[in-house]
Amino acid sequence: MSQLREAAKIARANMSGRDAASTKIASIITRSHEFFASKTIACYLPMQNEVDTSSIVLRSWRAKKRIFAPVTNSKGSMTFREMLPDTPLVKNRFGLWEPATGAVISAKAIDIVITPLVAFDDQCNRIGMGGGYFDRCFAFLKHRRHWRHPKLIGVAFQCQKVEKILPNPWDIRLYRVITEKT
Repeated sequence: MSQLREAAKIARANMSGRDAASTKIASIITRSHEFFASKTIACYLPMQNEVDTSSIVLRSWRAKKRIFAPVTNSKGSMTFREMLPDTPLVKNRFGLWEPATGAVISAKAIDIVITPLVAFDDQCNRIGMGGGYFDRCFAFLKHRRHWRHPKLIGVAFQCQKVEKILPNPWDIRLYRVITEKT
């Protein structure tokens, strides 16, 4: 798994046209049925070479949707804090931006979660950064029978796609993955 993670990180770092690809991905999301049907959206704040989600956040606010960003703690858990246009952001111990204040929402009450990833495959398996925060937070989805809440939508560049990921027993599959080629 670590070899796939590193290869995908290198491919993402070396890709050209990142801004245009991020814009296309954001457009696909904000025109999707899942987006229109949602009232609460969780969205990561990008770092390094990840898909830029800022236009998804802005479009959500314009559409009067509540937007939440992940907040991690040193005990390995993740919650979601509401983010408003004037919410101050702080960097956590990993260098990720998080809302400094805001209402906290249960992961079960979120309609869609725009999920970061390092690599993905055709079966919507995901490799993240390796901390396990998303898998622990959404472990309640592991034995679901139907996709209701939340729908985990991974966003990535096409260059991050790998042929096959052998998931661990604790890994949570995504509802779908959106790339610039979707």
